Amino acid sequence: MIATGLVLTALAALVHVYIFVLESVLWTSDRARATFGTTREEAEATRALAFNQGFYNLFLAIAVVVGIVVVAAGHTAVGATLVLTGAGSMVAAGLVLMLSDRTKTSAALKQAVLPLLGVVALVVGLVA
Repeated sequence: MIATGLVLTALAALVHVYIFVLESVLWTSDRARATFGTTREEAEATRALAFNQGFYNLFLAIAVVVGIVVVAAGHTAVGATLVLTGAGSMVAAGLVLMLSDRTKTSAALKQAVLPLLGVVALVVGLVA
């Protein structure tokens, strides 16, 4: 189950890298505006906020990837701590998004389901 948890959290990290690209690099593009449902004016007005938010997503992904590498190097406790912290934060951010704006439930689930499944699988693998 540890391997399953690491694969699921790696996929979650990839999703969060994609979110980083949308928020920090492509925020005002047609693709990002369609994804986030913003107008050109809203995207321009929130560009700096999105840029910053995108880096939060990138940093969570980096924590997960570094944790996976550390587990693979044989340091399970340290690596799992990093993976659980990064992926757990992804889940928490998804919950905050859903609770703060119910119209964002679909986006919140896309953000939170993979890391949640990864966290559960990793914890089961660690305690088994």
